[in-house]
Amino acid sequence: MKTGKTLTRKLLLWDIDGTILHTGKAGESALGRAMEKIYGIQRGLQGLEIAGRTDKWIVEQLLARDGKPHGNQEVARFLDQYVEFLAEELPRRNGGLHPGVLGILQEAHQRPELVQALLTGNIEKGARLKLTRYGVNHFFSFGAFADDSSVRNELGPHAKRRAKELVGEEFAPERIFVIGDTPHDVACARAIGAKAIAVATGSFSAEQLRECGADAVFTDLAHPKAFFDLLV
Repeated sequence: MKTGKTLTRKLLLWDIDGTILHTGKAGESALGRAMEKIYGIQRGLQGLEIAGRTDKWIVEQLLARDGKPHGNQEVARFLDQYVEFLAEELPRRNGGLHPGVLGILQEAHQRPELVQALLTGNIEKGARLKLTRYGVNHFFSFGAFADDSSVRNELGPHAKRRAKELVGEEFAPERIFVIGDTPHDVACARAIGAKAIAVATGSFSAEQLRECGADAVFTDLAHPKAFFDLLV
């Protein structure tokens, strides 16, 4: 995948939930079912704000909320059960891609100066289930996931490292764009000096995303030209 255009190549790091797609709350349901099966607790995600968080963080908080051990072994066990239930929940839900996303992914995939990857709070197994369900998994050969860390702001360096390993290029911060729908995505971009493109297709408004300092904010991605103009 190496090219001679290393000075102009750009890395697009995509969030999944609320940005690329929505699952009709399949993930939330799968987490709640896992909690009920393992611990007999039926409170779901009550009391937790999960938007922009990592799966590992959410599980740690769920277990701590109900006084359960939340070390690595317990979290891994929980996430294995979650993935099993997620595979069941996704076909039952009325999810889908957000407006304009498919066209942007397709066009970016055809542009040799653009590299697309994931920067998501999902564990990789969950991410791949969601992306495959809605037909866009093939656009992303690598990324950074909750498997790498429960702390969202620690994921960016993993994405950069994998880009260097797999693409053969060190991307300078000004050539990295993080696309997400929450203030946590914006903060994640800032942690690696990248530019933050925010889209208000999740649980945060365009105004809230502007207030948190995103470089650009879209109501949705239904106008691809405006998106690609930012990458010049």
